[in-house]
Amino acid sequence: MTKPFQPPKRLLMGPGPSDVHHRVLSAMARPTLGHLDPAFVGMMDEVKSMLQEAFFTANALTLPISGPGSAGMEACFVNLVEPGDTVVVCVNGVFGGRMRENVERCGARAVVVENDWGTPVDPDKVEAALKANPGVKALAFVHAETSTGVESPAGDLCALAREHGALSIVDTVTSLAGIPVLVDHWGADAVYSGSQKCLSCPPGLSPLTFSDRAAETLKSRKTKVQSWFLDLTLLTAYWGGGAKRTYHHTAPVNALYGLHESLVMLHEEGIEHSWTRHAMMHQALRAGLEAMGLSLLVAEGARLPQLNAVVVPDGIDEAQVRSVLLTTHGLEIGAGLGALAGKVWRIGLMGQSATPRHVASCLGALESALAAQGFKLSAGAGAAAANRLLLI
Repeated sequence: MTKPFQPPKRLLMGPGPSDVHHRVLSAMARPTLGHLDPAFVGMMDEVKSMLQEAFFTANALTLPISGPGSAGMEACFVNLVEPGDTVVVCVNGVFGGRMRENVERCGARAVVVENDWGTPVDPDKVEAALKANPGVKALAFVHAETSTGVESPAGDLCALAREHGALSIVDTVTSLAGIPVLVDHWGADAVYSGSQKCLSCPPGLSPLTFSDRAAETLKSRKTKVQSWFLDLTLLTAYWGGGAKRTYHHTAPVNALYGLHESLVMLHEEGIEHSWTRHAMMHQALRAGLEAMGLSLLVAEGARLPQLNAVVVPDGIDEAQVRSVLLTTHGLEIGAGLGALAGKVWRIGLMGQSATPRHVASCLGALESALAAQGFKLSAGAGAAAANRLLLI
């Protein structure tokens, strides 16, 4: 007889998803409403308003795409990029490479600005690419590169795009609510994120915001948006203001309950306090790792607090460490991707996973797994170093 699935209890400290608070899970278990029910429509307006607050924007075109962050990414490209356009794409990790793929699938030309993995996007390289390609439609870059744990200077890059008459397309999947995402201050045009990282909501929704300039670009397209489902001219008829909505698709009602609750919790904490909490947990984890003889891949000034790329020591079986953490300690961390496969662990401190308990559990489990492979360390040193910063 088939039995209901009972997931094992885990501490989620990989590159996402992060742990989900019981308030969010409880919200998702509330009675389902129709996607055009007036009560649900009222909640949709609240979600939009709270997303504007989280993005620090007044953009009217702000909504959650029904799909993960990858759907938000594709929505930005298919709505703004047409065949024959030129887009400068910054690649310093896996997700910059996915941006390039989206540009090419739109029938446009991608001018790639390469940066070493683990380093930020270099504005000087970007400026040179923009100067060498007059009439560029857009500049695309990842603010917080999940594959490496590096932050790029979003404000500087958006300013360069505007200076050269280009739109900016910005991936904030890992950064929203973990570090400052200041859409209007940056002058960013198309920004997308994900529900499962620092918002600590289950995967499946992608908050997105378009500036007025981006919205005007969409309206003046010469060709149809190549995706019907992600066409924002259709989606805004459903997500637009007021009680009257035009049916587009059956929205994931209960998933949106969860996003609403996570945004309520973010508002209660205060987004600046959320940024501070992520920074504090990162500093504690860093101190503990260094006390254990481990190092971080990214230089200090460019490190993401919420995604830590830890260099695997020589002689250590990195996959075995992850396996022990998962099966013995119930703790998930991530492996390296692409050029960093086998070279780093990716430890997430995102949303509800950015707590003293998570830091302590991770350091203790890592110490045990490394010691089992003969790695020389001082027992308890990592936890002690972290606790000094957390005043435990």
